[in-house]
Amino acid sequence: MVKKAVKIFNLEGKPVGKVKLPPVFETPLRPDVIKRAVLAIQSSRFQPKGRDPLAGKRTSAESRGVGLGIARIPRTKGPAGRAAFAPGTVGGRVAHPPTPEKKIVKQIPKKEKRLALRSAIAATASKVVVASRGHSIEDVPEIPLIVTDDLAELKKTKEVEEALTRLGILSDIYRVKESRKVRAGRGKSRGRRIKHAVGPLIVVTENKGIMDAASNIPGLDVVSVRSLNAEILAPGTHSGRLTIWTNSAIEELNKLYGGGTEA
Repeated sequence: MVKKAVKIFNLEGKPVGKVKLPPVFETPLRPDVIKRAVLAIQSSRFQPKGRDPLAGKRTSAESRGVGLGIARIPRTKGPAGRAAFAPGTVGGRVAHPPTPEKKIVKQIPKKEKRLALRSAIAATASKVVVASRGHSIEDVPEIPLIVTDDLAELKKTKEVEEALTRLGILSDIYRVKESRKVRAGRGKSRGRRIKHAVGPLIVVTENKGIMDAASNIPGLDVVSVRSLNAEILAPGTHSGRLTIWTNSAIEELNKLYGGGTEA
């Protein structure tokens, strides 16, 4: 059961008040719907894949017909008579090649998309779900963690790190740093050399410098409350990302999703 009211903490990690959680945090957890929504978002980034229409067809090979005691497969001219052009031959065409016109973007109903977002938001308020995702929350004073709007005004990376330390998030940042490793395979030479875990998420209403300040901290993301989607809240289709909400972001949630548990 989600708590109706939670504490608001300042950048020193001390409680300075309380706020009532919006009804959206009472949405039932639907990992199946969240997974469908995340995959739909990811599919829009797939690169269309196709083949050259003339691949394997640049040859004058043709069948020699019947009555010769050989297969009727297309063959090159000359005494060698090597098979060509047909599927299954060396250098021949592909039987059913992928086409760039193929629909690779997955679509889901709008209601299902909204339910996935609401459910992913509600999952950030469950301590059990957040812990099961692998986040280090032993020192976090409360889940969901709500901080004053001063957090959005930080403009230096050092200031952000100090604030996260006082709020008990530092252990999760260390978890991300320790997970950094060189990617296996060819991906390391294609701009994806380093691979690391996903860290906390900071949700604000307006960027006043926090996005640039937090960009140098591995695994930490900052997003506007109006730009939230299922993939940001549930990376890899797994809900329960450790999320830090500013006080104004909670108020904005109440305006955007005041209805709560829409199916």
